[in-house]
Amino acid sequence: MNPNDGQPKSETAPALVIDDLTVAYHSKPAIWDVDLSVPEGVLMAVVGPNGAGKSTLIKAALNLIPRSAGTVTFYGKPYEQARHLVGYVPQRGSVDWDFPTSVLDVVTMGLYGKLGWFRRPGKSEQEAALYALEQVGMQDFAQRQISQLSGGQQQRTFLARALVQDAQIYFMDEPFAAVDAVTERAIVSILRELRERGKTVIVVHHDLQTVEDYFDWVTLLNVEVIAAGPTNKIFNADNLRRTYGGRVAYLHENPALAVAPTGDD
Repeated sequence: MNPNDGQPKSETAPALVIDDLTVAYHSKPAIWDVDLSVPEGVLMAVVGPNGAGKSTLIKAALNLIPRSAGTVTFYGKPYEQARHLVGYVPQRGSVDWDFPTSVLDVVTMGLYGKLGWFRRPGKSEQEAALYALEQVGMQDFAQRQISQLSGGQQQRTFLARALVQDAQIYFMDEPFAAVDAVTERAIVSILRELRERGKTVIVVHHDLQTVEDYFDWVTLLNVEVIAAGPTNKIFNADNLRRTYGGRVAYLHENPALAVAPTGDD
């Protein structure tokens, strides 16, 4: 755990503020009236059951899908004005990995927000991309075609693309999905390093077993925000039951979290 025990590292404006955010598909809300304030310098998991709206929350915050209502600000600014502060790692399954391009080219694409699409990357940009690949242990694969990568290598490549942006707040959608234990440990190490550098990292996460070990903040989501805040205060049996409808195998495997059933079960 972070020695700060989930406390923000500075007195600056929150890294992320979401007010009354609603997203609906065919009149059915995917997320409903979400309010969330995330301080700078925390490593936060977004946790909830399948269909809870976790990925929708991230995509709506980044203007990747339309919002039905609500506002989102990054350090007090809308996304259009704060785009350079934001890094994003999408779900690996949403990417066309058969596209004919190299690992180095994919990582360099992370710099286009600063370069603009019509300026070709130079030596300094290539060096930055290679350094990002070194950080994730992929420097030896720089010229490899992305179609030739394993699942874990693909995830590391996209993590390097986000790192090269040198953002202030990072959104990562299931970065641990379908990766091996070595890759998972490497990703956790990088996320912790980002946090120690004062970055804010928001991760859609599905493994309840690792939430307390990996994250100092957590948001429990099931269409609406059930609870959000420091992990050591929020991640408890009552809130997990409210989030998952009263049936959480994790509680039975962790006696320290187990409490007597409530009337809502």
